[in-house]
Amino acid sequence: MESHSSWIVIRRLRLPILIIILTFAISILGMVLIPGQDDQGHIYHLNFFDAFYFVSYMASTIGFGESPYAFTYQQKLWVSLMIYLTVIGWFYGIGTIVALIQDEVLHKELIKSRFAKAVKTMNEPFILIFGYNSVTRSLIKKLNQLQMRMVVIDKSQESIDALMLENYHPLIPAFSGDIFDPKMLELAGIRKKSCKAAIILFEDDQKNTRASLMCKHLNKRMELIVRSNSPQNSEFLETIGVDHIENPFEVISGRLHLALTAPNLWLIEMWIYGHLLKFKEREVLPQGSYIIYGYGRMGKALERGLKKAGIAYRFIDAKLSLRGEDASEARYHEDEIEAKLLAADIENAAAIIAATRDDLINLAVIALSKKHNPAIYTISRENELIDLKIFKAARINRNYILDEIIINKTYHYIAMPLVNVFIGHLAHQDESWGKMLVDRIVGKMGENPDLCEIEISPDDAYAAAQELEKGAVITLEMLARRREDFRLKNDLLFLMVLREKQPLLLPPDDFKIRAGDQLLVICHEESREDLAYILNNHYDLHYAMCGKEKVTGIARYFVS
Repeated sequence: MESHSSWIVIRRLRLPILIIILTFAISILGMVLIPGQDDQGHIYHLNFFDAFYFVSYMASTIGFGESPYAFTYQQKLWVSLMIYLTVIGWFYGIGTIVALIQDEVLHKELIKSRFAKAVKTMNEPFILIFGYNSVTRSLIKKLNQLQMRMVVIDKSQESIDALMLENYHPLIPAFSGDIFDPKMLELAGIRKKSCKAAIILFEDDQKNTRASLMCKHLNKRMELIVRSNSPQNSEFLETIGVDHIENPFEVISGRLHLALTAPNLWLIEMWIYGHLLKFKEREVLPQGSYIIYGYGRMGKALERGLKKAGIAYRFIDAKLSLRGEDASEARYHEDEIEAKLLAADIENAAAIIAATRDDLINLAVIALSKKHNPAIYTISRENELIDLKIFKAARINRNYILDEIIINKTYHYIAMPLVNVFIGHLAHQDESWGKMLVDRIVGKMGENPDLCEIEISPDDAYAAAQELEKGAVITLEMLARRREDFRLKNDLLFLMVLREKQPLLLPPDDFKIRAGDQLLVICHEESREDLAYILNNHYDLHYAMCGKEKVTGIARYFVS
């Protein structure tokens, strides 16, 4: 997709320039040919320079004077005719230039040219983001804090203008155009080696699938992070090679299942996303009958989670269409929300889940459920981040925010990929394992420790990588030692080691690290700093390994 700004300028200014040249040429030629009279009364002719000089300020109306001598009547007559001709031509040219400056097509081409130049000169690894909406806006802010480079494309110029007003640093190149046009994607740098990933998070599965196919066709090496709203679409995306598929409804279903069957595993996952390692009031889900209002994408996903957990449930279909009934579940269809809730026996239900795509309906369902059952446990789906304050005011026990789920999952895929690997293996553990881990973390590090990722490589662990290359043995126990006294342990817990794509949860202290290992570590700021020094500084690493200072150079000859 080439920029045509130069061609537009030439085409629009061609006629005005020709008119100005022609009027100037006629005026100058006339002034040269018509004889004048000097101050001595002798006949003279203006040279071309004097004629050009006079016509220049005559045509542009910036002044007027007869130069170099007073004009004869023949010259004055010619000037009288030419002044109208040249001024009209000159103002026609100026008017065309002003119109050209305001021309939307040229403006778009100039923006495109600047965008293409910014992408072309971007040598750092960058992420291509499709669309600028509430989800990608929050995601971009989080990634920008890590100084990650991004390129954004969106079909709406208003969205791109809103992005530009944010004034991000480093600069985020952005352009509005057809995001399904291969030339547009090439302009955005999709074929560049430095384009490491594409993020596609539209609510429309068809858009996401189409964009994914385009990306896979244009750059097979790049990672794709794509939103999917149905199991069927997720399966298709998997078949075409999408690396990370985000289905918020499956995430909610999985979390609901964990909360019902292994609450401590649920607590660990929530801690990763900012929750304290402590159950707040009414966070433990009750046992009993659950009522789900809405049998859409979320309702179907919740159905799978509740069935897996062995929980009795009933559906209230928000639509006026019969979907069938059997002994284990009933779907009721009444004209009013309250009538539907009463018909579903809301007074005796343990929990109500408002799962429609309409936030107003969800709030109404929660309010009416509390009216008839004040002790009922309330769970709601929130579709838009902008409604957050309203949902908080409703005092809902558990709130699932779709946008927030997508933002957090995507952010961790990019910034902390080990986190998603760890979460994926939580479901394979049981409640006793989860309680053991929670107690261990809280007992050693408190309710709100930090989490970091480290790769044993020259970039993240310079000294350790060199020592391992020499054949040294380094264990996790050595890395957990304090720099000021190797006999003391830092507040560190190695949560997982990923080696050759194989995760090992809670590795033992005597685990020997290798080059290329990736470590997921629970820590505090001080212990993280100690770990970074030990991994990157030869002297600190030697002390942690041997318990004594490393002596080099001439000093070693004086040490017995």
